[in-house]
Amino acid sequence: MKKAVLLVNLGTPDAPHTPEVRRYLKEFLLDGRVIDIPALSRWLLVNLIIAPFRAPRSAKAYRKLWTAEGSPLKVYGERLKTLLQDALGEDYEVYLAMRYQNPSMRSILAQIQQKAYEQIILLPLFPQYASATSGSVIQKFYDETRHWQAFPSISIVSYFYNHPAFVQALASRARPYIEADRYDYFVFSYHGVPVRQIQKADLHGCCLQTEDKKVAGCCSRLHEQNQYCYRAQCFATTRLLAEALQLPAERCITAFQSRLGKAEWIQPYTEDVIRQLAEQGAKKVLAFSPAFIADCLETTIEVGEEYKELFEALGGEKWVLVESLNDHASWVEALRQIVTEATLNISRQTVPTQATTVTNQTTA
Repeated sequence: MKKAVLLVNLGTPDAPHTPEVRRYLKEFLLDGRVIDIPALSRWLLVNLIIAPFRAPRSAKAYRKLWTAEGSPLKVYGERLKTLLQDALGEDYEVYLAMRYQNPSMRSILAQIQQKAYEQIILLPLFPQYASATSGSVIQKFYDETRHWQAFPSISIVSYFYNHPAFVQALASRARPYIEADRYDYFVFSYHGVPVRQIQKADLHGCCLQTEDKKVAGCCSRLHEQNQYCYRAQCFATTRLLAEALQLPAERCITAFQSRLGKAEWIQPYTEDVIRQLAEQGAKKVLAFSPAFIADCLETTIEVGEEYKELFEALGGEKWVLVESLNDHASWVEALRQIVTEATLNISRQTVPTQATTVTNQTTA
């Protein structure tokens, strides 16, 4: 019996125009795990303020990003699906869905339900775990399958930031840049989340226990109590990648981008880091976006263009962004290993008769 591999990324508008972008923003921001405030307040905020005013600006940015084939995030996703299928072979069938918009998780799961798979491997394409990303995908998976009468075994890869093959794939992307030039600093810019979301996931009361929330604090090392902390996993990703590339730790900076609204978000903010580096006289910076596995608005436009303009306006000479993994061969191999390790050792003679849920995490 075959196994189904369901890759899920965040999503993208169907077209780089205001109506399609507005539709995407509404579905995305109305998710209670993304904007975690009371439902009525969230509905009013998204429908009356954010979507109407943000959609035209976002559509303009998407038009800069769009290619002849479509949105890079979706284009690379489709390529990745095909390449991973080839790498895994005939024992697996690989699917791609988006958490928001198309192809929808509902439509893809309907296809999966029609086949008698031995196992479903759910793999949210977010290296670090966060409630608003991987958590939302996992919840959506169970929301869409709760009516199924028969379940295969289910394996969920909650995160893979510390998988050696993933780290090496990132390093292989960055190494040509490091060999080609000397940089003053290396900035690792991750997508931000509100502080309250980090603290909601803290069951031990240790979150951000430091006088200065801009520094790592309790996130400076991973331990049993903060192993699911998104911020701690981001700092750990930076350390792992710096070690793989043999970069000096004192010149590697972890920062967070893409704030929304007036709430406090996890720090340090990438914009603040850029200003501080410029004040210190830094001239050359190599930037990474290790929270994203495919080029998208947050990488190509925000980090690659907007932060570059800010750095140069402040006196910097060179801001270079390492492109995302996209469909790179090392990334396909990393995914092959992750999926293989998540595969359960189930007898091919056994027909599953009841729901069995097993959550697997890859480990370094």
